[in-house]
Amino acid sequence: MNNAVAIPAPNTNTPFNEAQWLQVLFLLADTQSWLQQLQEGLIWQLPVKNRKKLLRKGWYLTASALAHILERHYYKVPRHPLASKFTLPIPDIAAAIRDAYQQPPAPMPDSDLQQRVWDTGAPLGYDTTGRVVSVLTVISTAAGEIVTAFPGTVDPRGQRGNPVSPP
Repeated sequence: MNNAVAIPAPNTNTPFNEAQWLQVLFLLADTQSWLQQLQEGLIWQLPVKNRKKLLRKGWYLTASALAHILERHYYKVPRHPLASKFTLPIPDIAAAIRDAYQQPPAPMPDSDLQQRVWDTGAPLGYDTTGRVVSVLTVISTAAGEIVTAFPGTVDPRGQRGNPVSPP
């Protein structure tokens, strides 16, 4: 059974069906709102103090971003063995991401993204070279939506790895 969704090629000869288009728009908006509520409910289940700070407009952790962070950078998930890894429990990772907001954002080279680099003072995990690090890097959009987070820093050559001084 093929579950792929076929997206029709744009056809400029097809008349615009406003009523149908509005139905699809409202369906998508309702679905997006429902998914947003589910996502916020998931974040609220984390046993982290001040978890609402993970959902503020200027610093927002989505379920998909948290899934990406854990899939790639959580030591219990072996999918990306060469990536830096958090060795903390998930609530502590979320709390560290929440607390990184206190750092001023710095622009990422050759990107529209921003990074916040924070030395927590305690080991978070290890970087791509296997060294234990206490530095956390959180990458976000200019609007504050968190894209990813990982132990260590961004190498100036564009690779993640050894801790370096933040720009």
